[in-house]
Amino acid sequence: MMKGVPKTLLLTVALLAWAFSLTSAFDPSPLQDFCVAINDTSSDHAVFINGKFCKDLKLASANDFFFSGLDTPRDTSNPLGSNVTLLNVDKILGLNTLGISLARIDFAPYGLNPPHIHPRGTEILVVLEGTLLVGFVTSNPDNRFFSKVLSAGDVFVFPIGLIHFQFNVGKTNAIAFAGLSSQNPGLITIANAVFGSNPPVNRDVLAKAFQLDRNVVNYLQKKFQSDNN
Repeated sequence: MMKGVPKTLLLTVALLAWAFSLTSAFDPSPLQDFCVAINDTSSDHAVFINGKFCKDLKLASANDFFFSGLDTPRDTSNPLGSNVTLLNVDKILGLNTLGISLARIDFAPYGLNPPHIHPRGTEILVVLEGTLLVGFVTSNPDNRFFSKVLSAGDVFVFPIGLIHFQFNVGKTNAIAFAGLSSQNPGLITIANAVFGSNPPVNRDVLAKAFQLDRNVVNYLQKKFQSDNN
């Protein structure tokens, strides 16, 4: 240890360095006004930033920051009775490096947006129509369950990386909008990932992990693998 430097100061510096190192795991702060993503990697004016090439600032237009039609109801005639329309950097190219995205979620009566996580973004949800039961579960070992019934105008936050869901408990359609703190927050739907993986996870592993009969695991794997395909 360096002479004359208090232990508490060294510890503080070490903790700050560790905390700042974590920020690299999330969307970086932009170093210019914007960086519109392009798919043409052969352009002489392309600059690669955070997974996307960027067009020359002089060639950007208002359409790079625009999307139309989010007011249109989505089709919820599927087994879950829900439909998520995500506007991330792939849909609005101007979102690149800005660390934010938006989603519209439509629910049929008793429709479910099933338990899932966003590995790269916190979500803030506002209900426009209907009544939603929402909740999230904290990490091990506590696994605390936070839940609330939301009506139109209510807002709820789902912390980054935690399992959460939304369920329409009403007899009418429901609509919600969600903001996410990443240009590409990612999505892992728990059941699909565990039982519908490709190639499939060993059935004995899943049977023991979920305390299920091996035949039940076999059925679930076939079902979710079929759904994913």
